Amino acid sequence: MERLVGKKRLRGAIPKIGIRPTIDGREMGVREALEEQTMDMAKVCAEFLTNNLRHSNGMDVECVIADTTIGGVAEAVECADKFQRENVGLSITVTPSWCYGAETMDMTPFIPKAIWGFNGTERPGAVYLAAVLAAHSQKGIPAFGIYGQDVQEADDRTIPDDVKEKLLRFAKAGLAIAWMREKSYLSIGSVSMGIAGSIVMENHFQDYLGMRNEYVDMSEISRRLKEEIYDNQEFEKAIKWVKQNCKEGEDNNLPEIQKTREQKNKEWEIMVKMAMIVRDLMVGNPRLKELGYGEESLGHNAIVSGFQGQRHWTDWMPNGDFLESVLNSSFDWNGIRQPYLVATENDSLNGLAMLFGHLITGTAQIFADVRTYWSPVAVKRVSGKELTGTAKDGIIHLINSGPAAMDGTGQQEINGIPALKPFWEISEEEVMKCCESTTWHAATVPYFRGGGFSTNFLTRGGMPITMSRVNIIKGLGLVLQLAEGWTVDLSKEIHEILNERTDPTWPTTWFTPRLTGKGAFRSVYDVMNNWGANHGSLCYGHIGADLITLASMLRIPVCMHNIGEESIFRPSAWNAFGTNDLESADFRACMALGPLYRR
Repeated sequence: MERLVGKKRLRGAIPKIGIRPTIDGREMGVREALEEQTMDMAKVCAEFLTNNLRHSNGMDVECVIADTTIGGVAEAVECADKFQRENVGLSITVTPSWCYGAETMDMTPFIPKAIWGFNGTERPGAVYLAAVLAAHSQKGIPAFGIYGQDVQEADDRTIPDDVKEKLLRFAKAGLAIAWMREKSYLSIGSVSMGIAGSIVMENHFQDYLGMRNEYVDMSEISRRLKEEIYDNQEFEKAIKWVKQNCKEGEDNNLPEIQKTREQKNKEWEIMVKMAMIVRDLMVGNPRLKELGYGEESLGHNAIVSGFQGQRHWTDWMPNGDFLESVLNSSFDWNGIRQPYLVATENDSLNGLAMLFGHLITGTAQIFADVRTYWSPVAVKRVSGKELTGTAKDGIIHLINSGPAAMDGTGQQEINGIPALKPFWEISEEEVMKCCESTTWHAATVPYFRGGGFSTNFLTRGGMPITMSRVNIIKGLGLVLQLAEGWTVDLSKEIHEILNERTDPTWPTTWFTPRLTGKGAFRSVYDVMNNWGANHGSLCYGHIGADLITLASMLRIPVCMHNIGEESIFRPSAWNAFGTNDLESADFRACMALGPLYRR
């Protein structure tokens, strides 16, 4: 199976990390004594980041170091010019010494900034760090401060673990910011069943994310189906793969409304073509130009999209479950590749949560309804069984009529434990296990009158998961909420009884959040009760701290989370808005500064 690693499918240059070595500009002994140490610090930082980061498309991350150390404004401007030419999307200033703060600082608008001040006694790197952070705060250009806890010797070229953690957290979030800029959210259709998240608010995409909004009516899919504006050779390859790897499950419809075999075969063909067409709408396809469709070959440069589906499409055509599942997965008939992010029901806000998680981790995301809270009492009442282990305090049933990525089966593994992995780490065997653990059931006709097939799988328990969601609050703008927790395994008896109470043809993930004993995390019920919408995005790993850092860069306050204060990393300016109640300080800082790209 081919592995499409390092394939650039979006227009625009690949963002890079800029490293700015700043120095005490006083010559005749001071600057000269610091040149080697300062530039070495920049090289060590660049090497660490390039060795420990990858872009979400699998490409290596490149760092760009200023041509000289930066002792004053002239060299700062030269560095800025180089960074602009090299498409630097975030900058890290490093120094072991005092420097001239406002003269050496990075004044480039919009790109995230961090300063690593070396903790040594020979030169006052910490003094510069404090001075330049004050300048950043005073000028309204927030920057992250990085300062190791333990004093190092002047000739120590190692990076302490606490500094490494902050460098990686900042860089991952900063690269996500850079990737979103000038990319598109593509709405395929409009508002689905009155769901607020599918009411696309352009100003929020532009002001917070620097993104474009593109729109395609679902009739464009009909046109491309009718006029065969897709690669027929690829279709033959795709339908063969589907027949080999997408096994049908039971048809749960009443016999009198079940489709014939001939109808089902035709629906499979339409669904596969729909997946190809939506992908081509997102990122284009040079093959279409060869077929005479130059305009269609370009796509909309969409880093994420949403498909309305219900009901204007699904009342008469096969549903979008297959396209959503296979595009969101890390593999298809072309091989193992980066997921294409498609939000069910055109829920653009859940699409943003999916985008954040994917850009930080490189993994597929699980789109789900936050459907039902099951208390231990309720489970005992309906099943006669007790919840145990991680699930003992209650569980949330995450399930959706718009199926999730097949990666969500949990059939990939890290050291023998269930996982979702970046596509460049997934084996062919794991792809086959994901496919084997997924069944495709004839769509429930009362929901989907046009037919189609829905994904069914049960997510394996034991995986660390972060559930997140972006919401719009009038008067506030965008807000982010998140909950770290775990997928859980239930006994077969409990799962079947609970699962049969909703539509058993849809994928299920049983989730329990980590409780803190306060606020929205006093109980599992409180987590469910405080969730701000009907959808959530699940990302493998406990990435809540990374999401909080990313949100602060965008000036999106976080209204609900279960992350310890010791892990929260925001720009130093946030401290001025309060250090006792960090959640309130975050709201004040974001409101005072406003969205990142608002002009």
